[in-house]
Amino acid sequence: MTVYLDHAATTPIHPEAAAAMTAQLARVGNASSLHASGRDARRVVEESRETVARVLGCRPGEVVFTSGGTEADNLALKGLYWARRHEDPRRSRIISTAVEHHAVLDSLRWLAEAEGVEVVLVGVDRAGRLDVEAFRTAVEQDPSRVALVSVMWANNEVGTVQPLAEVVAAAHAHGIPVHTDAVQAVGQLPVDFAASGVDAMTVTGHKLGGPYGVGALLVRRDLKPAALLHGGGQERDVRSGTLDTPAIAGFAAACEIAVKIRPELADRLAGLTDQLVAGVLLEVPDAVRNGDPVAGPDHRMPGIAHLTFPGCEGDSLLMLLDARDIECSTGSACNAGVPQASHVLLAMGCSDELARASLRFSLGHTTTEADVAALVRAIGPAVERARAAGLASQAGRAS
Repeated sequence: MTVYLDHAATTPIHPEAAAAMTAQLARVGNASSLHASGRDARRVVEESRETVARVLGCRPGEVVFTSGGTEADNLALKGLYWARRHEDPRRSRIISTAVEHHAVLDSLRWLAEAEGVEVVLVGVDRAGRLDVEAFRTAVEQDPSRVALVSVMWANNEVGTVQPLAEVVAAAHAHGIPVHTDAVQAVGQLPVDFAASGVDAMTVTGHKLGGPYGVGALLVRRDLKPAALLHGGGQERDVRSGTLDTPAIAGFAAACEIAVKIRPELADRLAGLTDQLVAGVLLEVPDAVRNGDPVAGPDHRMPGIAHLTFPGCEGDSLLMLLDARDIECSTGSACNAGVPQASHVLLAMGCSDELARASLRFSLGHTTTEADVAALVRAIGPAVERARAAGLASQAGRAS
């Protein structure tokens, strides 16, 4: 039986979300059509919008449905930059962090190359937490030039929660809007759009127990990002495209159930994660846990355990565990078949070697004590084999 410990990549769909989605799949009706079928589809969309708004702490008119987190991040960064730059051509700078998801970092890289945007990536400490003083300095250096700020709610690799309240205070003191990628946070941390003070927030379905291919950008009504997609003018004329009524219904149901069960789930996941880390360290005493060492919703996500195993290649260790039906992920990205060290760990001060020796175990609503026990049983022999393979490889290169 497969032990699935990669919930931060995608988590199994909640039965309530699957039921809400499948109930709409057999129905016809474009939510932009004026006839009865179209009006029925529109009703489902708007009721779903109200549900998302209610559970995430915003107004229904602030919910812009998208195809997921990547599109929402692109819409926030490019759309808000273009809109703000149009208002004031001096606004040519965007401030973010060195540990953002690639949906943010690659969007910023594109803006720098194609639009000449000055991108400032503020560093983090050894726990992966934003250097607030460096951030304030970046903002105050010339605030009239800053178009927007983007800081993730919680890191997708090591689980560190970012100091959003301080980010918002520093940015808003100069009238600068703040975007946050909250893709990992919803369902494990208390997330409230209005209470957080942010101006735009990215969420997606498949990270919180909903379907793939649907998400939302929550954006204040007085902010109108420039559109990336042009067509029928759906979603406040910000995101054109035929609305995916079944996926939106599933997404709304998932948001509702994820927020409802979050307090109990977070406590359970924190306990399971502590068991996992303690068990792994017992089997592999020189392993090191990465991220914020302090527990709690202001410090780290309850369901992520990111560990470095010195002397191992993370990819090799992952495949050894996979051979034993235990699924997790590395802390690295693989571009064109070439393993690269995690940009998050490098930003935290890890060496390239140690960054490539890391695995992320992420737990979710289907994780059990038996799953944790299976990993603990498997990790010792897997690390031993991975280290032996590494030594053999080094010996081969030396000869």
